[in-house]
Amino acid sequence: MADDKKTSTANSLLIIAALIIIAAGLKSAQALIVPFLLSVFIATIAATPLFWLRARGLKNNIALPTVIVGIITILAVLAGLLASSTSAFAAKLPFYQERLALLQAQLVAFLQQFDIPLDLTSVVTNLSPGSALTFASSTLAGIGAVLGDSLLITLTVVFILAEATSFPSKLRQVLSNPQRDLPLFAQFTTNMNRYIAIKTSVSIGTGIVVTIVLWALKVDFPLLWGLLAMLLNFIPTIGSIIAAVPPVLLAIVQIGPATAGAVAASFFLINMVMGNIVEPRFMGRSLGLSTLVVFLSLVLWGWLLGPVGMLLSVPLTMTAKIAMEANPDTAWIAYLLGPADPEPAVAPDSAPASDEQPPEASS
Repeated sequence: MADDKKTSTANSLLIIAALIIIAAGLKSAQALIVPFLLSVFIATIAATPLFWLRARGLKNNIALPTVIVGIITILAVLAGLLASSTSAFAAKLPFYQERLALLQAQLVAFLQQFDIPLDLTSVVTNLSPGSALTFASSTLAGIGAVLGDSLLITLTVVFILAEATSFPSKLRQVLSNPQRDLPLFAQFTTNMNRYIAIKTSVSIGTGIVVTIVLWALKVDFPLLWGLLAMLLNFIPTIGSIIAAVPPVLLAIVQIGPATAGAVAASFFLINMVMGNIVEPRFMGRSLGLSTLVVFLSLVLWGWLLGPVGMLLSVPLTMTAKIAMEANPDTAWIAYLLGPADPEPAVAPDSAPASDEQPPEASS
Protein backbone atom coordinates (compact mmCIF):
# COMPACT_ATOMS: atom_id res chain seq x y z
CA MET A 1 0.00 0.00 0.00
CA ALA A 2 2.83 2.39 0.87
CA ASP A 3 4.56 1.57 -2.43
CA ASP A 4 1.34 2.31 -4.32
CA LYS A 5 1.03 5.71 -2.64
CA LYS A 6 4.66 6.52 -3.46
CA THR A 7 4.12 5.48 -7.08
CA SER A 8 0.98 7.61 -7.35
CA THR A 9 2.75 10.64 -5.85
CA ALA A 10 5.72 10.16 -8.16
CA ASN A 11 3.44 9.92 -11.19
CA SER A 12 1.60 13.10 -10.17
CA LEU A 13 4.87 15.00 -9.73
CA LEU A 14 6.08 13.67 -13.08
CA ILE A 15 2.91 14.89 -14.82
CA ILE A 16 3.20 18.34 -13.20
CA ALA A 17 6.86 18.59 -14.20
CA ALA A 18 6.02 17.55 -17.77
CA LEU A 19 3.27 20.20 -17.99
CA ILE A 20 5.67 22.90 -16.76
CA ILE A 21 8.26 21.86 -19.34
CA ILE A 22 5.65 21.86 -22.11
CA ALA A 23 4.42 25.33 -21.07
CA ALA A 24 7.98 26.68 -21.04
CA GLY A 25 8.57 25.17 -24.48
CA LEU A 26 5.39 26.74 -25.87
CA LYS A 27 6.33 30.16 -24.53
CA SER A 28 9.89 30.00 -25.87
CA ALA A 29 8.66 28.79 -29.29
CA GLN A 30 5.87 31.37 -29.48
CA ALA A 31 7.08 32.78 -32.80
CA LEU A 32 6.66 29.36 -34.42
CA ILE A 33 3.68 28.00 -32.50
CA VAL A 34 1.38 31.03 -32.96
CA PRO A 35 1.37 31.00 -36.80
CA PHE A 36 0.86 27.23 -36.76
CA LEU A 37 -2.10 27.41 -34.35
CA LEU A 38 -3.59 30.26 -36.37
CA SER A 39 -3.19 28.14 -39.51
CA VAL A 40 -4.95 25.19 -37.86
CA PHE A 41 -7.75 27.50 -36.73
CA ILE A 42 -8.19 28.95 -40.23
CA ALA A 43 -7.99 25.47 -41.77
CA THR A 44 -10.70 24.22 -39.40
CA ILE A 45 -12.97 27.07 -40.49
CA ALA A 46 -12.14 26.45 -44.17
CA ALA A 47 -12.74 22.70 -43.89
CA THR A 48 -16.51 23.21 -43.69
CA PRO A 49 -16.89 24.92 -47.11
CA LEU A 50 -14.28 22.55 -48.58
CA PHE A 51 -16.22 19.44 -47.59
CA TRP A 52 -19.47 21.14 -48.63
CA LEU A 53 -18.09 21.73 -52.14
CA ARG A 54 -16.82 18.14 -52.33
CA ALA A 55 -20.22 16.84 -51.22
CA ARG A 56 -21.75 18.78 -54.14
CA GLY A 57 -19.59 16.79 -56.57
CA LEU A 58 -16.73 19.28 -57.02
CA LYS A 59 -13.33 17.61 -57.34
CA ASN A 60 -10.68 18.29 -54.71
CA ASN A 61 -8.28 19.93 -57.20
CA ILE A 62 -10.99 22.54 -57.89
CA ALA A 63 -12.60 22.85 -54.45
CA LEU A 64 -9.30 23.37 -52.61
CA PRO A 65 -8.05 26.32 -54.76
CA THR A 66 -11.52 27.88 -54.56
CA VAL A 67 -11.48 27.81 -50.77
CA ILE A 68 -7.87 29.05 -50.60
CA VAL A 69 -8.63 32.00 -52.89
CA GLY A 70 -11.64 32.83 -50.71
CA ILE A 71 -9.51 32.77 -47.54
CA ILE A 72 -6.80 34.97 -49.06
CA THR A 73 -9.41 37.44 -50.33
CA ILE A 74 -11.11 37.70 -46.94
CA LEU A 75 -7.81 38.17 -45.08
CA ALA A 76 -6.67 40.79 -47.60
CA VAL A 77 -9.93 42.73 -47.27
CA LEU A 78 -9.76 42.63 -43.45
CA ALA A 79 -6.11 43.75 -43.47
CA GLY A 80 -6.93 46.60 -45.87
CA LEU A 81 -9.86 47.79 -43.77
CA LEU A 82 -7.77 47.70 -40.61
CA ALA A 83 -4.88 49.61 -42.20
CA SER A 84 -7.11 52.30 -43.73
CA SER A 85 -9.13 52.78 -40.53
CA THR A 86 -6.00 53.07 -38.38
CA SER A 87 -4.38 55.64 -40.67
CA ALA A 88 -7.63 57.62 -40.85
CA PHE A 89 -7.85 57.63 -37.07
CA ALA A 90 -4.30 58.99 -36.80
CA ALA A 91 -5.25 61.79 -39.23
CA LYS A 92 -8.23 62.83 -37.07
CA LEU A 93 -6.41 62.53 -33.75
CA PRO A 94 -5.79 66.33 -33.44
CA PHE A 95 -9.56 66.94 -33.70
CA TYR A 96 -10.20 64.43 -30.93
CA GLN A 97 -7.58 66.07 -28.74
CA GLU A 98 -9.16 69.51 -29.20
CA ARG A 99 -12.59 68.10 -28.49
CA LEU A 100 -11.32 66.35 -25.38
CA ALA A 101 -9.72 69.55 -24.08
CA LEU A 102 -13.01 71.39 -24.61
CA LEU A 103 -14.97 68.72 -22.71
CA GLN A 104 -12.43 68.86 -19.91
CA ALA A 105 -12.80 72.63 -19.57
CA GLN A 106 -16.59 72.36 -19.56
CA LEU A 107 -16.55 69.66 -16.89
CA VAL A 108 -14.15 71.63 -14.68
CA ALA A 109 -16.29 74.78 -15.02
CA PHE A 110 -19.43 72.81 -14.13
CA LEU A 111 -17.85 71.27 -11.03
CA GLN A 112 -16.46 74.62 -9.88
CA GLN A 113 -20.03 75.89 -9.58
CA PHE A 114 -20.41 73.43 -6.71
CA ASP A 115 -16.94 74.22 -5.26
CA ILE A 116 -15.59 70.81 -6.28
CA PRO A 117 -11.92 71.11 -7.28
CA LEU A 118 -10.82 68.53 -9.85
CA ASP A 119 -7.60 67.95 -11.77
CA LEU A 120 -8.40 65.99 -14.93
CA THR A 121 -4.89 65.94 -16.36
CA SER A 122 -4.15 62.32 -15.45
CA VAL A 123 -7.69 61.23 -16.37
CA VAL A 124 -7.45 62.81 -19.81
CA THR A 125 -4.04 61.26 -20.37
CA ASN A 126 -5.26 57.75 -19.54
CA LEU A 127 -8.58 58.02 -21.38
CA SER A 128 -7.42 59.79 -24.52
CA PRO A 129 -8.48 58.30 -27.84
CA GLY A 130 -4.88 57.50 -28.69
CA SER A 131 -4.31 55.46 -25.54
CA ALA A 132 -7.71 53.81 -25.91
CA LEU A 133 -6.86 52.72 -29.44
CA THR A 134 -3.48 51.46 -28.29
CA PHE A 135 -5.11 49.51 -25.46
CA ALA A 136 -7.88 47.97 -27.55
CA SER A 137 -5.90 47.39 -30.74
CA SER A 138 -3.06 45.48 -29.04
CA THR A 139 -4.82 42.30 -30.06
CA LEU A 140 -5.18 43.53 -33.63
CA ALA A 141 -1.54 44.53 -33.68
CA GLY A 142 -0.51 41.07 -32.49
CA ILE A 143 -2.62 39.45 -35.19
CA GLY A 144 -1.25 41.86 -37.78
CA ALA A 145 2.29 40.89 -36.82
CA VAL A 146 1.42 37.22 -37.17
CA LEU A 147 -0.31 37.82 -40.49
CA GLY A 148 2.98 39.27 -41.67
CA ASP A 149 3.93 35.62 -42.11
CA SER A 150 0.99 35.29 -44.51
CA LEU A 151 2.94 33.06 -46.90
CA LEU A 152 3.79 30.58 -44.14
CA ILE A 153 0.21 30.59 -42.83
CA THR A 154 -1.29 30.17 -46.31
CA LEU A 155 1.03 27.27 -47.19
CA THR A 156 0.28 25.56 -43.87
CA VAL A 157 -3.48 25.94 -44.43
CA VAL A 158 -3.14 24.53 -47.95
CA PHE A 159 -1.21 21.47 -46.77
CA ILE A 160 -3.62 20.84 -43.87
CA LEU A 161 -6.65 21.02 -46.16
CA ALA A 162 -4.95 18.87 -48.80
CA GLU A 163 -4.29 16.17 -46.20
CA ALA A 164 -7.67 16.46 -44.48
CA THR A 165 -9.39 13.91 -46.71
CA SER A 166 -6.65 11.32 -46.16
CA PHE A 167 -6.66 11.49 -42.35
CA PRO A 168 -9.32 8.77 -41.84
CA SER A 169 -7.49 6.21 -43.99
CA LYS A 170 -4.17 6.99 -42.31
CA LEU A 171 -5.71 6.63 -38.86
CA ARG A 172 -7.27 3.34 -39.90
CA GLN A 173 -3.83 2.04 -40.79
CA VAL A 174 -1.97 3.17 -37.66
CA LEU A 175 -4.57 2.57 -34.94
CA SER A 176 -4.39 -0.74 -33.13
CA ASN A 177 -8.18 -0.93 -32.75
CA PRO A 178 -9.74 1.26 -35.49
CA GLN A 179 -13.28 -0.06 -34.89
CA ARG A 180 -13.15 1.31 -31.35
CA ASP A 181 -11.01 4.44 -31.85
CA LEU A 182 -12.23 5.81 -35.19
CA PRO A 183 -15.71 6.68 -33.85
CA LEU A 184 -14.01 8.69 -31.08
CA PHE A 185 -12.00 10.66 -33.65
CA ALA A 186 -15.14 11.13 -35.76
CA GLN A 187 -17.05 12.45 -32.75
CA PHE A 188 -14.20 14.80 -31.86
CA THR A 189 -13.96 16.14 -35.44
CA THR A 190 -17.72 16.63 -35.75
CA ASN A 191 -18.04 18.49 -32.44
CA MET A 192 -14.95 20.61 -33.12
CA ASN A 193 -16.13 21.66 -36.58
CA ARG A 194 -19.57 22.41 -35.17
CA TYR A 195 -18.17 24.57 -32.40
CA ILE A 196 -15.84 26.52 -34.72
CA ALA A 197 -18.58 27.02 -37.31
CA ILE A 198 -21.11 28.29 -34.76
CA LYS A 199 -18.63 30.51 -32.91
CA THR A 200 -17.30 32.00 -36.13
CA SER A 201 -20.81 32.66 -37.47
CA VAL A 202 -21.89 34.34 -34.21
CA SER A 203 -18.69 36.43 -34.16
CA ILE A 204 -19.21 37.58 -37.75
CA GLY A 205 -22.83 38.43 -36.94
CA THR A 206 -21.71 40.39 -33.87
CA GLY A 207 -19.17 42.35 -35.92
CA ILE A 208 -21.75 43.18 -38.62
CA VAL A 209 -24.37 44.34 -36.10
CA VAL A 210 -21.82 46.46 -34.18
CA THR A 211 -20.67 48.07 -37.43
CA ILE A 212 -24.25 48.91 -38.47
CA VAL A 213 -25.15 50.31 -35.04
CA LEU A 214 -22.05 52.49 -34.81
CA TRP A 215 -22.60 53.71 -38.37
CA ALA A 216 -26.20 54.63 -37.50
CA LEU A 217 -24.99 56.50 -34.40
CA LYS A 218 -22.40 58.31 -36.58
CA VAL A 219 -19.42 57.10 -34.54
CA ASP A 220 -16.19 57.29 -36.53
CA PHE A 221 -14.54 54.13 -37.90
CA PRO A 222 -17.43 51.68 -37.40
CA LEU A 223 -15.64 49.07 -39.54
CA LEU A 224 -12.63 49.12 -37.23
CA TRP A 225 -14.73 48.64 -34.10
CA GLY A 226 -16.86 45.99 -35.82
CA LEU A 227 -13.73 44.06 -36.74
CA LEU A 228 -12.48 44.38 -33.17
CA ALA A 229 -15.83 43.16 -31.81
CA MET A 230 -15.78 40.18 -34.22
CA LEU A 231 -12.31 39.07 -33.16
CA LEU A 232 -12.81 39.64 -29.43
CA ASN A 233 -16.12 37.77 -29.50
CA PHE A 234 -14.04 34.59 -29.35
CA ILE A 235 -13.23 35.69 -25.79
CA PRO A 236 -16.50 35.42 -23.82
CA THR A 237 -17.54 38.25 -21.46
CA ILE A 238 -14.12 39.89 -21.17
CA GLY A 239 -13.73 40.27 -24.93
CA SER A 240 -17.02 42.13 -25.31
CA ILE A 241 -16.03 44.56 -22.54
CA ILE A 242 -12.65 45.26 -24.15
CA ALA A 243 -14.30 45.73 -27.55
CA ALA A 244 -16.79 48.26 -26.14
CA VAL A 245 -14.22 50.54 -24.43
CA PRO A 246 -12.74 52.35 -27.49
CA PRO A 247 -16.01 53.21 -29.30
CA VAL A 248 -17.62 54.41 -26.06
CA LEU A 249 -14.67 56.71 -25.30
CA LEU A 250 -14.56 57.86 -28.92
CA ALA A 251 -18.31 58.63 -28.82
CA ILE A 252 -17.78 60.79 -25.73
CA VAL A 253 -15.04 62.78 -27.45
CA GLN A 254 -16.57 62.94 -30.90
CA ILE A 255 -20.29 63.49 -30.18
CA GLY A 256 -21.18 63.56 -26.49
CA PRO A 257 -22.19 61.58 -23.40
CA ALA A 258 -25.68 60.78 -24.72
CA THR A 259 -24.32 59.00 -27.79
CA ALA A 260 -21.69 57.27 -25.65
CA GLY A 261 -24.48 55.93 -23.43
CA ALA A 262 -26.32 54.69 -26.52
CA VAL A 263 -23.15 52.95 -27.72
CA ALA A 264 -22.63 51.28 -24.34
CA ALA A 265 -26.28 50.18 -24.21
CA SER A 266 -26.03 48.83 -27.77
CA PHE A 267 -22.96 46.76 -26.95
CA PHE A 268 -24.66 45.41 -23.85
CA LEU A 269 -27.81 44.48 -25.77
CA ILE A 270 -25.90 42.93 -28.70
CA ASN A 271 -23.75 40.76 -26.46
CA MET A 272 -26.72 39.75 -24.30
CA VAL A 273 -28.66 38.58 -27.37
CA MET A 274 -25.71 36.92 -29.11
CA GLY A 275 -24.12 35.42 -26.01
CA ASN A 276 -27.21 34.36 -24.05
CA ILE A 277 -29.80 33.60 -26.74
CA VAL A 278 -28.36 32.99 -30.22
CA GLU A 279 -25.16 31.14 -29.36
CA PRO A 280 -26.58 28.78 -26.67
CA ARG A 281 -29.54 27.98 -28.93
CA PHE A 282 -27.30 26.55 -31.65
CA MET A 283 -24.34 25.42 -29.59
CA GLY A 284 -26.07 23.81 -26.63
CA ARG A 285 -24.70 23.18 -23.15
CA SER A 286 -22.53 20.26 -24.27
CA LEU A 287 -20.16 22.63 -26.08
CA GLY A 288 -19.88 25.15 -23.26
CA LEU A 289 -17.22 25.97 -20.68
CA SER A 290 -17.54 27.14 -17.12
CA THR A 291 -16.87 30.81 -16.46
CA LEU A 292 -13.87 30.00 -14.26
CA VAL A 293 -12.33 27.80 -16.97
CA VAL A 294 -12.85 30.56 -19.56
CA PHE A 295 -11.06 33.10 -17.36
CA LEU A 296 -8.19 30.76 -16.47
CA SER A 297 -7.74 29.70 -20.10
CA LEU A 298 -7.67 33.37 -21.12
CA VAL A 299 -4.91 34.09 -18.61
CA LEU A 300 -2.94 30.93 -19.41
CA TRP A 301 -3.02 31.09 -23.22
CA GLY A 302 -2.57 34.86 -23.19
CA TRP A 303 0.57 34.44 -21.09
CA LEU A 304 1.89 31.62 -23.27
CA LEU A 305 1.05 32.94 -26.73
CA GLY A 306 0.31 36.65 -26.37
CA PRO A 307 -2.71 38.44 -27.92
CA VAL A 308 -3.35 35.66 -30.44
CA GLY A 309 -3.37 33.19 -27.55
CA MET A 310 -6.11 35.27 -25.90
CA LEU A 311 -8.19 35.10 -29.07
CA LEU A 312 -7.67 31.36 -29.43
CA SER A 313 -7.91 30.59 -25.69
CA VAL A 314 -11.49 29.34 -25.81
CA PRO A 315 -11.11 27.37 -29.09
CA LEU A 316 -7.95 25.74 -27.74
CA THR A 317 -9.59 24.84 -24.44
CA MET A 318 -12.69 23.63 -26.28
CA THR A 319 -10.46 21.39 -28.41
CA ALA A 320 -9.05 19.78 -25.28
CA LYS A 321 -12.55 19.45 -23.75
CA ILE A 322 -14.05 17.83 -26.86
CA ALA A 323 -11.07 15.47 -27.18
CA MET A 324 -11.45 14.36 -23.54
CA GLU A 325 -15.21 14.12 -23.95
CA ALA A 326 -14.80 11.69 -26.84
CA ASN A 327 -12.69 9.36 -24.69
CA PRO A 328 -14.67 7.57 -21.94
CA ASP A 329 -11.57 7.46 -19.71
CA THR A 330 -11.27 11.27 -19.62
CA ALA A 331 -14.95 12.22 -19.96
CA TRP A 332 -15.07 13.20 -16.29
CA ILE A 333 -12.44 15.92 -16.87
CA ALA A 334 -14.52 17.31 -19.75
CA TYR A 335 -17.53 17.38 -17.42
CA LEU A 336 -15.56 19.42 -14.86
CA LEU A 337 -14.57 21.90 -17.58
CA GLY A 338 -18.20 22.37 -18.63
CA PRO A 339 -20.69 24.94 -17.36
CA ALA A 340 -22.44 24.59 -14.04
CA ASP A 341 -25.46 22.31 -13.94
CA PRO A 342 -28.86 24.00 -13.72
CA GLU A 343 -30.72 24.02 -10.46
CA PRO A 344 -31.56 20.41 -9.50
CA ALA A 345 -35.31 20.93 -9.76
CA VAL A 346 -35.84 17.24 -10.50
CA ALA A 347 -33.92 16.07 -7.48
CA PRO A 348 -36.92 15.97 -5.13
CA ASP A 349 -38.84 13.89 -7.66
CA SER A 350 -35.99 11.45 -8.12
CA ALA A 351 -35.79 10.65 -4.39
CA PRO A 352 -39.26 9.11 -4.07
CA ALA A 353 -38.68 7.17 -7.26
CA SER A 354 -35.60 5.58 -5.74
CA ASP A 355 -37.55 4.78 -2.58
CA GLU A 356 -40.20 2.98 -4.60
CA GLN A 357 -37.72 0.71 -6.36
CA PRO A 358 -37.05 -1.74 -3.49
CA PRO A 359 -40.75 -2.73 -3.06
CA GLU A 360 -41.01 -3.36 -6.83
CA ALA A 361 -37.84 -5.41 -6.77
CA SER A 362 -39.05 -7.43 -3.74
CA SER A 363 -42.37 -8.18 -5.35
